[in-house]
Amino acid sequence: MRQGWRWFGPEAPVTLDEVRQTGATNIVSSLHQVPIGRVWTEAEVAERKSLIETTPAGRSPLIWSVVESIPIPDAVKRMGGKAKAEIEAWIASLEAVAACDIPIVCYNFMPVVDWTRTELDYEIETGATAMRFDHERFAAFDLHVLQRAGAEAEYSAEDRVRARAVFEAMTEAEIAEITRIITSALPGSTTEPMTVPGFRDKLAQYTGIDAGKLRQHLIEFLEAVTPAAEARGVKLTLHPDDPPRPLFGLPRIASTADDYAALFDAVPSPANGMCYCTGSLGVRADNDLPAIARRFAERIHFVHLRATKREGDGRSFHESAHLEGDVDMVAVLKELVAEDRKRDAASQMVFRSDHGHRMLDDLNKTVTPGYPAIGRMRGLAELRGILYALGAVPN
Repeated sequence: MRQGWRWFGPEAPVTLDEVRQTGATNIVSSLHQVPIGRVWTEAEVAERKSLIETTPAGRSPLIWSVVESIPIPDAVKRMGGKAKAEIEAWIASLEAVAACDIPIVCYNFMPVVDWTRTELDYEIETGATAMRFDHERFAAFDLHVLQRAGAEAEYSAEDRVRARAVFEAMTEAEIAEITRIITSALPGSTTEPMTVPGFRDKLAQYTGIDAGKLRQHLIEFLEAVTPAAEARGVKLTLHPDDPPRPLFGLPRIASTADDYAALFDAVPSPANGMCYCTGSLGVRADNDLPAIARRFAERIHFVHLRATKREGDGRSFHESAHLEGDVDMVAVLKELVAEDRKRDAASQMVFRSDHGHRMLDDLNKTVTPGYPAIGRMRGLAELRGILYALGAVPN
């Protein structure tokens, strides 16, 4: 398995030399500076690839192996195959990536909001900080800040009482902070920052789109793009919903094994693959992570390894250390290694230690939320240790 590291580009707090020091060899990156929906040019992709892969004298080489992500415009999620211009633009970006020999593209299909948290620096027992999703704070935002039409019907009476109590105890600064976190896209998000009124408008555009319709729109998208990916040797990998359940009354369709099975059955192309994210899938207690890895082994080309810890209410969670929390990382890696041993070098999985605690010197630095250097390096070292113990020397 190939050791990856998510790098946000030349302005990122973590430099390429620092990535080398972690032991990672494969870069996961994207052209975040390109507006969503605008075609990536081959020249832009080649420029980023050259930046990553031009190796200074005496340094170890890095390879750009995964694009995470080419954002899918909102129109595709709302209209499916009818969003022809947007799909054609997405294929053109894919072709630019393929022309530069980058073999894996990750994407997600979460409507309006991408990965969602309510706190970015939740202090844990060690004094480090983690990202957290607090259900009560989320409900307080939905009901009393966003004031989403129809939201009350989606919460129990007890939820509504607790949400009001949480909201009434929040300071103006806390309200502003949770609003910023939820509406101003998190790092690597494939949605754009929004105001609260703009957020309401976006949600209204999804009126009448249920899980069945959203899934059909994704299938129509895949039917259009997988022939291009397959012809150019690119694997598409769908990231799970994060968290893996409906938010703001919006459907989620990549949350369970059955969700993925439906997509693979509908579009059986070998280019239609999975980004296997243990953190996102692990939030649901009913997701059997080793079984999912075993069931879809041939479809897994890109792996996010992280762990989450479900809290007492079963709906709140926080990011745990990579070998703690609710993910049996050893059992997961056994399944992934078994599959990876069947593959040639060119088709080996790329994995990355996903998210990490803000700890040690990173507590005193400006860091990208979820992507500090030290916490991710700790995770990568722990994962590498498991791989060595399994007799799988990572590269």
